[in-house]
Amino acid sequence: EINCRHVDTRYRVVQTLASKLAERGDVPIPFTGWPTDRVLENLVERMDRAGGVHIIVLDEIDNLVERAGDNLLYNLTSLNTILQRSRCCIIGISNDLHFTQLLDPRVSGRLGQEDLIFHPYGASEISDILTERAKTGLREDVLDQGVVQLCAALAAQEHGDARRALDLLRISVQKAEQRSQTKVDPRHVRLAQSQLEHDQVTPVLQTLPLHQKLVLFSIRINEDNGLRNISTGEVYRTYAEACSKIDTEPLTTRRVSSLLNELDTMGLIMARNVSKGRGGRSKQVNSAIPKAI
Repeated sequence: EINCRHVDTRYRVVQTLASKLAERGDVPIPFTGWPTDRVLENLVERMDRAGGVHIIVLDEIDNLVERAGDNLLYNLTSLNTILQRSRCCIIGISNDLHFTQLLDPRVSGRLGQEDLIFHPYGASEISDILTERAKTGLREDVLDQGVVQLCAALAAQEHGDARRALDLLRISVQKAEQRSQTKVDPRHVRLAQSQLEHDQVTPVLQTLPLHQKLVLFSIRINEDNGLRNISTGEVYRTYAEACSKIDTEPLTTRRVSSLLNELDTMGLIMARNVSKGRGGRSKQVNSAIPKAI
C-alpha cells in the first residue's frame, strides 16, 4: 500500500514497491539515481521470486496521475504480461470520481476497471463505530442515553467523517471529567462541539493572508445568497469585486485557483473537480466552516 500524496513520482512508487519485496542479500535500490526501467526489472524479478498474487494499493492515485502522468499505470497494467510465476492486481483509491477521464485511452483500456463507490457514513453507521469504541475506551454506564446518537448525527450532518465523531465523543468525556461528573450527557457533547469548532477553525482564520481571506469571504457571501457547489468563475467574480471595495489589486485566476487548493487542504472549504466534457474541468466549491463560526 502506497500513499501517492507522499510518494508521488513514477520512480519512487516503483522503488517503494520493489523495496517492500526485498530479501536478505538483495542490492538496495536507492531513492534516486537508477533508470526507472532497471527498477521495474528488479520489481518483476522480486514479484516472480515471491510468487502468488500481489495486490498493489495506490491511495490518492489521482494525485500521482496529476503530478507524474499515467506512464506508471501503463507500466503496472503491463506487469501481468511479463510476470512468469506471479500475478498482480491494482486497487486505486481516489476522492475524484472522474480522474480516469484524464488517462490515455491505452491506459484506461488496460485497467479493465471495476468502480466501487464509498459514500459518506450515515448517522447509523457512525453510531455503530462509536458504540464499538466506547466499549473499549469507556466504563459501562458512563454515557447517557442519546450521547452516541447525538455525536453521530452531528458528524453525519457535516461530512460523514467518523474521526470527527470520535473527537466529539472524546472531548465530551473530557468535559464531564473536568466538571467531576460521572455521566456524559448531551450538554457535554454541545460543549465539545463548540470547542472543536473554535479550536480548529478560529486560529486558522485569524492567520490567513489577506487574499485567502478574500477568497474565503467570497465563497461565504455566495452561500449566504443561497448558492451551493459554487463554480470557480463565480468565486473569482465575487473575489474581484471584494478586492475593488478595499482598493486591492486582484490576483490572477490561476493564482486564485491555487489559493482554493490551499484552502481545501486546510479543510476550510470542500473543492471537487468536475468534468465538463469538451469544456474541460472545473471546480465546485463549498465552505466547510461551521455555521457557528
